[in-house]
Amino acid sequence: MTTDRGHVARVPILLRNRDMDTLGHLNQSLYHVFIEEARTAVVLELLGKGVVDYVLARVELDHLEEVRLHDREVAAESWIERVGTKSLSIGSRVVKLDGTVVAQGTTVLVAWDPEARGSRTIGDEERAALLAGLPDAS
Repeated sequence: MTTDRGHVARVPILLRNRDMDTLGHLNQSLYHVFIEEARTAVVLELLGKGVVDYVLARVELDHLEEVRLHDREVAAESWIERVGTKSLSIGSRVVKLDGTVVAQGTTVLVAWDPEARGSRTIGDEERAALLAGLPDAS
């Protein structure tokens, strides 16, 4: 979907009993799983291929509100914030069905060469596809 943040991938996630911790709210580790789903989706949607050759370099995540089992469902959203020479920054958030933002943050991914086992330069075609996801690309 296109928003003021550019192209945003939105992944709905149903909550399960086992997702809750002993305090009765969503276990903190699952926020990372949820935003991973959304950041993978945004890259796949923009690049139009089935493999994401990027590795995680950094995650910054702020928890803002609790999520309880009675919320039943959340959505993870991600969008491209910056495309560099070898890396890209992706904004993400987790929201309740009523639109309440419960967590938000930024991830840095590094383009990866699986054969050389190291970083690679983002190619021109790939860069253009990623840049097309930015809000000022239209």
